[in-house]
Amino acid sequence: MDRFSFLNAVHAEFVESQYEKYKKYPDSIEPSWKAFFQGYDFGQSGYAKENTAEIDSLGDLPEKLQKEFKVIDLINGYRTRGHLFTKTNPVRERREYRPTLALENFGLTENDLETEFKAGEILGFKNSLTLKEIVQHLENMYCRSIGIEYMYIRKPEVVDWIQKWLNKNLNTPQLTPEEKRQVFHKLNEATAFEDFLHKKFVGQKRFSAEGVETIIPALDEIITRGAEGGVKEFIVGMAHRGRLNVLANIFKKSYSQIFSEFEKKDFDDDYFDGDVKYHLGSTTLTKTSKGKEVKINIAPNPSHLETVDAVVEGITRAKIDLEYQKDASKAMPILIHGDAAIAAQGIVYEVIQMEALDGYTTGGTIHIVTNNQIGFTTNYLDGRSSIYCTDIAKVTLSPVIHVNADDVEAVIHAIRFAVDYRLAFNKDVFIDLLGYRKYGHNEGDEPRFTQPELYKAIDKHDTAREIYNQKLKGEKIVDDQFLDEMENDFKNILENNLEDSKKIERNSLDPFMPEAWKDFEIKREEAILEDVDTRFPLDKLKEVAKTISTLPEGEDFIRKIERLHQQRHDMVFEENAIDWGMAELLAYGSLMTEDFNVRISGEDVERGTFSHRHAVIKTQDEKEFILLNNIPHRNGTLEIYNSLLSEYAVLGFDYGYAMAAPKTLTIWEAQFGDFSNGAQIIIDQYISAAEDKWKIQNGIVMLLPHGYEGQGAEHSSARVERYLQLCAMGNMIVANCTIPANFFHLLRRQMKVNFRKPLIVFTPKSLLRHPLVKSSLEDLTDGKFQPLIDDNIEKEKVERLVFCSGKLYYDLLEHRKEAKIENVALVRLEQLYPLDHKTINEVIKSYPNHKSLIWAQEEPENMGAWSHILRHLNQYSWKMISPRESASPASGSSKRWSINQANVINRVFDLNEQ
Repeated sequence: MDRFSFLNAVHAEFVESQYEKYKKYPDSIEPSWKAFFQGYDFGQSGYAKENTAEIDSLGDLPEKLQKEFKVIDLINGYRTRGHLFTKTNPVRERREYRPTLALENFGLTENDLETEFKAGEILGFKNSLTLKEIVQHLENMYCRSIGIEYMYIRKPEVVDWIQKWLNKNLNTPQLTPEEKRQVFHKLNEATAFEDFLHKKFVGQKRFSAEGVETIIPALDEIITRGAEGGVKEFIVGMAHRGRLNVLANIFKKSYSQIFSEFEKKDFDDDYFDGDVKYHLGSTTLTKTSKGKEVKINIAPNPSHLETVDAVVEGITRAKIDLEYQKDASKAMPILIHGDAAIAAQGIVYEVIQMEALDGYTTGGTIHIVTNNQIGFTTNYLDGRSSIYCTDIAKVTLSPVIHVNADDVEAVIHAIRFAVDYRLAFNKDVFIDLLGYRKYGHNEGDEPRFTQPELYKAIDKHDTAREIYNQKLKGEKIVDDQFLDEMENDFKNILENNLEDSKKIERNSLDPFMPEAWKDFEIKREEAILEDVDTRFPLDKLKEVAKTISTLPEGEDFIRKIERLHQQRHDMVFEENAIDWGMAELLAYGSLMTEDFNVRISGEDVERGTFSHRHAVIKTQDEKEFILLNNIPHRNGTLEIYNSLLSEYAVLGFDYGYAMAAPKTLTIWEAQFGDFSNGAQIIIDQYISAAEDKWKIQNGIVMLLPHGYEGQGAEHSSARVERYLQLCAMGNMIVANCTIPANFFHLLRRQMKVNFRKPLIVFTPKSLLRHPLVKSSLEDLTDGKFQPLIDDNIEKEKVERLVFCSGKLYYDLLEHRKEAKIENVALVRLEQLYPLDHKTINEVIKSYPNHKSLIWAQEEPENMGAWSHILRHLNQYSWKMISPRESASPASGSSKRWSINQANVINRVFDLNEQ
């Protein structure tokens, strides 16, 4: 017994901290402690109980000390599993979990309840506590209206911070009377607003917050506490549930405007189709209840529930980079999820994986789940396999707080934890706000078809406002007169706004982030076709070229890198023949000297999938250099990031970045063009439609490698037809350039105009090193973007006029040269949308003797640009030459591809084919 006497003088908190270190990093503690804990663990195991002879002298440990360790186990049991036994569900019984936190499961009995234990020190108490007091404390701390998961976090300092935060206030809400009145005020606004809409606009979709009304005081608290911690701007993303309430009572959108939108009036600008009221965004300056002025934004969103997550993160990153000098503590993203969506939507995982990545981190996001426990009509038991909808948080070892949405003070407490944690660690944190959905999915639905038992309980259930009302009256913080005045005042405000809404003839679309876009105008299709001066001075271009072709002295690069940069130097200074990769880098460098930033991201973009870019170069010991950032007198910066293996979330992120940074050339590049399929929702719902729906401009550039070289179905087509089908009203630009100079001017044009449109570029693969795909310095310094490139041929001899786009041109050109054909002209459409009708008509008229007009493409007949040409240039009698229609973009056999390609080429030059 004497050899254990040292334990009598040791604080339980120290023993527990050593034990935690031992469990995570056994070799990090002093050897005698390690041996002791090994014996202790062995003694706790079933094997040890059956093999007592093998237990070392740990069995000699005094019973009192053994029980101290058992109490430590009990405390850790509550910390680890207490969340499973909370009272966080307002309308349902929780699932049952085993084993429970009963004393006997930790080797303790009721006979120990009055015994004092030093283990209470672990909970922050200076004196010993009885087991009964310890259990009561743990129940209050971990098993009431708040449950917290955090013990899986692997950083001891983070776990210690959380435990101290919880111990400091016993994980119990502590609000002043003034704060309680403010919380009740916001809760009343939330509830009364929904009541008013329900009565005045019967049966209309509104996706109400009823059942999780506490989201309004929760957001109010995030903004207030965040502002006190130095946050200057908040960026919110959410789907439909509660959105109108958030717009009205957090973003202060006019009640009359919202009511007018319920009246189904048209929008004030005939050019825009607008969107439904619960998709719209907003930006405003507001003052917190403590007097701090902050900017708040809520991004517009489509019905694809979690899509906005990535967009919000991109917006936040742009603001951190450009407005707050990379200080992530100044801008805070808040994502509000539905429980069914966060558990099931794959983009959530992709976004969460971005949390700590250099190119995508935003300093931590506060995630709030408005947990209705149902997805449209699907019970949560059918909606996920995980215990919690928030189990995705464990990917990044983020803490999760489960909180009863009926207990508004507990909600405020959870919010305070989340804000403090984010400000302390710049990491994600999750709040699972467990409530219910008072009505059907969209208020017109009948939820009793599918959840009759649940809705019996909901029908009898008091609202969070009623529950808090009774609590505050019991505490004598408010009285009936105060409540009546508050409710009547707010009702009068709503009634007056309803009357005002009837005077509004047409609804308007509020601008989103207007300060970022004050120098830009929304333009129509004709503006895209206007000539833009994209020339760049020769001396400055050579200065850029010298910088990006000169390797840093004294560094050890592989021979291929040295040879590549020598070739780039020679292109400019010896040969005057610039390839695609060099022209691209020169475009970026030229823009960087003109006050524009450049951001590029995507899979493998630093080097480039086809090893053509090398924007980031590495020494043999992997020291990195970005030569473009060494350009003298530049005001812009290049930031380029290899992304995680994601298209959906990364394109959404970069779209969001471009939404907040119109003076940054923001580029997303697909590894192969058809990989953008994985991001189709971003393309359909944002890139092609945002201007029409939300009056929002965006200059995102998508680089999509495209070209048929016999590489199979998944590495040939960027699905040209899909983008062209989405084009209308001058909503975006689609190009398929064939020469480096045109790409150079296209990128420069993107930034030199005073409007922004998404730019889709089908970039080459084999043409990156094609001997004919070269441009001169003069083409770059004195040229301009050419939407159409005419043939250099004797036009009077031409009998067949062939229009094509992209790589096929060079295949046709090679055949024409080899066969010495002089009566077939090849015209390249470099910009597929918008089409330059005037120039196209002039070119066609310039061939006086042509007998047939051909559209040729290497894509199958049902793909490519053919249907687009047929629809937009239907005044001409076109003949189509392409591979036959196909369900797959390309053959998996290179032999069959070469046969198909040869057939297309031969048919183009066969004048007998009519």
